[in-house]
Formats: sequence, structure tokens, C-alpha cells
Amino acid sequence: MKIALLGYGRMGKIIERVAIERGHSISIKADSKTTSLNFSDTDVAIDFSLPSTAVSNIKASIDAKVPVISGTTGWLESYEDIVSYCNEKKGAFLYASNFSLGVNIFFEVNRVLAKLIGNYSDYKLNIEEIHHTKKLDAPSGTAISLAEDIIQNSKFTNWAMDKTNADTVKIEAKRIVDVPGTHIVNYDSEVDSIEIKHTAHNREGFALGAVIAAEWIANKKGVFNMKDVLNIG
Repeated sequence: MKIALLGYGRMGKIIERVAIERGHSISIKADSKTTSLNFSDTDVAIDFSLPSTAVSNIKASIDAKVPVISGTTGWLESYEDIVSYCNEKKGAFLYASNFSLGVNIFFEVNRVLAKLIGNYSDYKLNIEEIHHTKKLDAPSGTAISLAEDIIQNSKFTNWAMDKTNADTVKIEAKRIVDVPGTHIVNYDSEVDSIEIKHTAHNREGFALGAVIAAEWIANKKGVFNMKDVLNIG
């Protein structure tokens, strides 16, 4: 496949290497200085750009009838607009807060745990996420996905970085140099604690998952997520 990289920072460069290793080529390398996109020689687009440019990148890909996957976080207030836009244009779009296979398994474990324990009032819940200091958004998209899955499967009704009541999932965001990504979900009571944790050792898993998603979405129409790609749940 010929892949457009919409965002050519650290993740974009790792995705480029992984894509080439898997037999693909790169048709576009767009960074913050890129002013226009020409998709005439592109099969699929991978967006790892900035929150300020993700929406325009995704819409440009859909307009060009190029399937697009996005791992950019911090723009999700426009997600439903993108879903409607993709369906209206009969395009193909896939968003994931995290493309790692391990994280997507972690998501499924989190949902099961929320169903099992989330309604027991003795347990207090918090999510902790740790990322590198160059990450622009907080909390991470992965932490938000964990919180939203808990809300859908338990008594909790909201999430916040400053916890306001017992029905709110508290998220703590920490930034430490050179940490690819760590996420911890902790249920704590007076008698015991239950904790699940995912630690990324590097960015290779994110890049590989993004390329696998790009391979999967080729020639498809609709709005998808990584559960579709990995047939999880």
C-alpha cells in the first residue's frame, strides 16, 4: 500500500519504518509546515498529527476518498462530527486512543473488571496515567477510554481530573521524561486493593498497531475501531 503520514514527528517516523518493513511505501510526509495535501497516489492515510490539525486532516482524507485512521488525541469534542461527515461522504474512518495490541486487551480486561466490581460501594476508583513531557493533552486519550468504558459498565457516571463525588472516576495525569505510556486502574477499599496496569516499553507497539489498522481498513467503508480490527469482544 501507499500510505500518507499525516504527522511526521516521532511517531510518524516510527510508523514509516514499520510500514516499509511490512512492504508498504510512503506517499506523503506531512508535518506542521505542510500547507496542502495531494492524495492522488495514496491508498490509506495515518493521522498522528496535532489536536489542532487532526480534524482537517481527517476530513481532507475522507474528501479524497482515502480511508483514514487517526491516533491523535485531544480533539474528541469533534468526534461525532467526524463520524457524521464520514457516513455522509461514504468514507472510511477509524479512531483509536491507542493502537497497541496489549492496550486493547487491557481495555477488555478493564471492562470486565468494571462489571464485576464497579457496583460495590466499598471500593474507591482512580486511574493514573504517565506519559512523556512532550505529550500535549492531559489526560491521555487512553485514560479517557478506560474511564468511559468503566462508566458504561458500572455505577460511575462521569470522569474528572479533580474528583467531585463518589460517582466520578478520578484521573491523575503525570508527565515524566521519556515515558512512552503507563496506565493504572486501581480499586481500593479498607480491606484490599485490585489493580490492573499496562506499561509500554517503547512506541513500537503503537506504530505496528497503526499499520495493521491501515492494512485492515483498505477497501472498507464505515466508521471503525480497534475492536473491529482485532476482533476483540
